[in-house]
Amino acid sequence: MTLTLNYTYRIYPDNKQEAILSEWLEICRRSYNYALRELKDWISSRKCLVDRCSLESEYIMAASYPFPSYHQQQNQLPKAKKVYPELAKVPSQVLQTNVRRLHDAWDFFRNRGFGFPRFKKYGQMKSLLFPQFKSNPLTGWQIKLPKLGKVQINLHRPIPDGFVIKQVRVIKKAKGWFAVVSIQSDIILPEIEILFGHFLGLDVGLSSYLATSDNYVEKGRKFFKSEYRKLKLLQHRLSRKDKRSKNSEKARKKVEKQHNHIAFKRKDYQFKLAHKICDMGDSIFMEDIDFRTMAKGFLGKHTLDAGFGQFRDILKYVCKVRGKYFGLVDHRGTSQTCPNCRAEVRKTLSDRLHVCHECGYGVDYPVDRDVASAQEVCNRGIETTTLGLREKETVCQVEVSGVMSLDNWRRGIPLWAGISRRESGSPTHNL
Repeated sequence: MTLTLNYTYRIYPDNKQEAILSEWLEICRRSYNYALRELKDWISSRKCLVDRCSLESEYIMAASYPFPSYHQQQNQLPKAKKVYPELAKVPSQVLQTNVRRLHDAWDFFRNRGFGFPRFKKYGQMKSLLFPQFKSNPLTGWQIKLPKLGKVQINLHRPIPDGFVIKQVRVIKKAKGWFAVVSIQSDIILPEIEILFGHFLGLDVGLSSYLATSDNYVEKGRKFFKSEYRKLKLLQHRLSRKDKRSKNSEKARKKVEKQHNHIAFKRKDYQFKLAHKICDMGDSIFMEDIDFRTMAKGFLGKHTLDAGFGQFRDILKYVCKVRGKYFGLVDHRGTSQTCPNCRAEVRKTLSDRLHVCHECGYGVDYPVDRDVASAQEVCNRGIETTTLGLREKETVCQVEVSGVMSLDNWRRGIPLWAGISRRESGSPTHNL
């Protein structure tokens, strides 16, 4: 098993190299559309509407014509270069990976059942993949690419020892050109399957971006809203330009740069926050929420602005690299459950404090509802892991509330803080 990492660097091609890369992107876009057109023609020739025949609008292929699979279309590239000499300008492996991209989208459509591949308009092809290198393409502060030569690269962090460069993807963005370098090594990172160290539960939201079970609250960040004033001005200027004019293209690039600025700002913040969370705890738990469903509500715009799904993926990656445990727990009812006695405490969105009248948790001192939810996430993370606490209680505590004193049973220590009692040697509770 090999370890694969992707490092993103900024590259600075000169005017000639930039023109070559732009030309390659356009050639790959046309070859992608041509391969997709052949695929759609084959599908259309094998079907017919029930009440009519579409001879006028669809190309009918011979019954013996094979399905245009990846290998068939790849093998047709040498013949296509004789008919279209401009294809020879692009490295052969780049064209092959371009066809591979189409068939990956086709396979994804077949497995999912929707999302048929679409034709790419002018300028929508944004990346080129160089899948193979005979030797290390990095030489100092330059990277050597086939048929392009040496390109200046900002190698802000070196390639770790023991890693080999396998492939490079060149991406065009409004802010410039980037190279995603994929590196591999035989180093095996151990899978962290056992809890250890300090437990930490996380709850994400819009009022506070993140709350932990240790009573730490990260203020809400609105990346898109803070930059929306400038973006609105740029979009207004774009709308007043003549379409397909040079001024319109300049205005469109400014809008795209502003969107890049917002995305980079959000991603940089999330990486820094993920490392900060890893400094706080060793075993980290988070809710398994489908944030796509949250984005369909009346707060959808703010949910998409927060980028919770991207943050969860980043946190999982940072935990794996730093040797931390990361787990997902059931999200249902975390904000409506007391983390101390596990009784149901109904709240509305306007209720920002947690107060439990069953055990008195939060009565004497205020407890933020997001912090209480994070503590409940930590509870469920402990229960659903290998500590042996799962499925040991067969009756719900809400049903027996009042029969015994929960504070005496728990000795006044919340479940989410039970790790300190376990380390001290005092008897633990069984759930």
